[in-house]
Amino acid sequence: MRITDETHRFTALSARLTGFDGAALEATGLTDAYRAVAAERLGAGPYARLLHELREPDDSMDGELREAARAVTYLWYTGSWPGPPSVAVSSRAYAEALVWKAAGLKAPATEPEGYGSWAGTPDRSGPGDGIEGRGL
Repeated sequence: MRITDETHRFTALSARLTGFDGAALEATGLTDAYRAVAAERLGAGPYARLLHELREPDDSMDGELREAARAVTYLWYTGSWPGPPSVAVSSRAYAEALVWKAAGLKAPATEPEGYGSWAGTPDRSGPGDGIEGRGL
């Protein structure tokens, strides 16, 4: 990923909108992908305006700027662009969505023992893990 001034501005904007610092956002590995999605979905004019005019989100923003800011925030927190219908960026975007980080959770079905893990037989190889020796 080539770091540009636009990337820095998008990261700074995203940090203000999400409440996560730039390092946490960059750690997702999705900054450039989200920048591209926002630029495409918002269009060149509204995207440039969002990057250049939005210093701090507040009640004085006009409707177009407010909706653009909401869409970028939604993108970071959910990994998808708001709809209807909403458009998922990728499975990685789902796994790295800020909603999970804010809640202190891992995204469901993204860990090796995620979806369907209950269907397997539990590992009972450790001492005291089985029912033997418990008088059962």
